[in-house]
Amino acid sequence: MITLHHLNQSRSKRIIWLLEELNIEYQITPYLRDKVTFLAPPELKAVHPLGKSPVIEEDGVVIAESGAITEHLIAKYAPNELAPERDSEDYTEYLQWLHFAESSAALPLLLKVFIAKDGAPTNFLADYAEAELDKVMSYVDARLAGKRYLVADKLTGADIMMSFIIDILAKFNALERYAHISRYAKQLASHPAYQKAQQLEAQYDM
Repeated sequence: MITLHHLNQSRSKRIIWLLEELNIEYQITPYLRDKVTFLAPPELKAVHPLGKSPVIEEDGVVIAESGAITEHLIAKYAPNELAPERDSEDYTEYLQWLHFAESSAALPLLLKVFIAKDGAPTNFLADYAEAELDKVMSYVDARLAGKRYLVADKLTGADIMMSFIIDILAKFNALERYAHISRYAKQLASHPAYQKAQQLEAQYDM
């Protein structure tokens, strides 16, 4: 049995989606952010020293980091369904997108989140975050032209990883700036497992 240590309003929702997509048995141990600081509760440090989410436990092994969790679960349970074949050109592109979500795409969005929460004027960061965000998202938008998914014309772990980025864009009301990303967001939301993850996230966000 897989246990997902799930923090509300976090990267953990995409792991719920992945687990639902894999159709394997799992359970959720939920945690709530502090209503004042919005930080994860200290109880998560008993699971992993960094006290962050998502974290899964499987057969006594603790695995952290969204990308590592996604790679591990797909390789074990659905290597040919949620990833291209390893010896294909698509697989190389898949790996790039899989890690893009937590590297190039995440930084400008998280900077905007932190700047908004801080509320203080900045000398550099706000303008940098906005310019970097537009550069990165314009790149994604161009790569999605004429495509339903990021790679191989099918849902893969890369799309599931990118769903967190889509969520933050939506919170900033920025999806409408990018026509292809906006269409892509609707495509992701059409999956029943995605909808189940949304439902479970709302259920535990209380």
